[in-house]
Amino acid sequence: MSAAPAVFPGYTTDTIDNRIVNPALTQDETIHDVYAQLRREDPVHWTTPAHFRPFWSVTKHADILEVEKNHPVFVNRLRTYLSPVQGEEWVKSVTGDTHLFRTLVDLDDPIHMKLRGLTQSWFMPPNLKKLEGRIAQIAKDHVDRMAALGSECDFVKEVALWYPLRVIMMLLGVPPEDEPFMLKMTQEIFGPGDPDVAAQTAHKADTAAFSSSGEQSVDLMQTAMQLYQYFGAITADRRRNPKDDVASIIANGMIDGQPIGDREAMSYYIIVATAGHDTTSSTVAGGLLQLMKNPDQMAKLKADMSLVPNFVEESIRWVTPVKHFMRTAMQTTKLRDKTIKEGDGLCLFYWSGNRDDEAFEEPFKFKVDRNVTKHVAFGYGVHLCLGMHLARMEIKALYNELLPRLKSIELNGVPKNTLANFVSGLKTLPVRYKMA
Repeated sequence: MSAAPAVFPGYTTDTIDNRIVNPALTQDETIHDVYAQLRREDPVHWTTPAHFRPFWSVTKHADILEVEKNHPVFVNRLRTYLSPVQGEEWVKSVTGDTHLFRTLVDLDDPIHMKLRGLTQSWFMPPNLKKLEGRIAQIAKDHVDRMAALGSECDFVKEVALWYPLRVIMMLLGVPPEDEPFMLKMTQEIFGPGDPDVAAQTAHKADTAAFSSSGEQSVDLMQTAMQLYQYFGAITADRRRNPKDDVASIIANGMIDGQPIGDREAMSYYIIVATAGHDTTSSTVAGGLLQLMKNPDQMAKLKADMSLVPNFVEESIRWVTPVKHFMRTAMQTTKLRDKTIKEGDGLCLFYWSGNRDDEAFEEPFKFKVDRNVTKHVAFGYGVHLCLGMHLARMEIKALYNELLPRLKSIELNGVPKNTLANFVSGLKTLPVRYKMA
């Protein structure tokens, strides 16, 4: 099979349509200027960026909810996220359909709900309640590590990446020694064109792919094959020796009386391991950055720890790690004043919806006491994030441990975001601190 094609086919900023897909704009959040303009002038905008199939950009909070609610008309399976035409054609040549994997977010009902039902009880509050003590201990271990590092560290690389990864690996039943491999796989899936991620495989000529500018990118086929091999071994083991973990549920899952398919099983592991880790990591780091940028909010939170749940929700709204998902219209319909034709793609820009001033008062202010009840960072409707309760529990546990021990903290360099337009967040957060 051929290597994955170029990830970045010459992005530009010459038009609003080209800007809205450009991953570089997520690095300094100037994409918010684009979103704000569209919310004001054309909230359901026909978008024709270079190298992409056209689509409708949906940027208002209310419209995102409207599309998410109407899942029979707006489906996931035909187009899940923004990808250049070249990338879509490559995936089709490899898999025969539009997806490299067949995860929950790539599927529609009834198969989506049947697969989701296999693990749903694991990720609901009654079961997670039993894991509170173990998660709290993992949080303490990582705060202890931060304290042991002295007075300086990169919070992303030393804490935010590893803490949620250990939690999700614990749920899957994967040993700690496999975590570096899983971290590498996660970063390659969500940031294949980021130069720092691509550099991890730069020394392997047979796994290299290159962008149109000659810059290296990750070979996603190689990443997929490594993940399939890794989780294939786990499946075989759990079928022989089932345990009390999520991997055993997936490996031995039954759909309509038949064992779950190999591709569906592998994809299930991948979405749990990657999405369950990366998005929480981004929120953990992004929330701390906002506390440092807003010392009055840090002081308010430390003075009243009962605000931690509010802070967690505000961090999720602010960061919105999953920037968008796509839908495809199965029939001609209306959205606002626009006619959406059968077969049209729609991109739901969650990051935009979570800055909509019709949904949130002063949306560009970070408020630890905000009563956030309607953000769209977890999606909405039948595709509401399976792991949202776990994510909240993890972030709350870490900050309940960290904040009482933190005497002071400040930036010690320039934070940087992952270069990606689908799932992205901080990849570096250098800090200087004093801890009790």
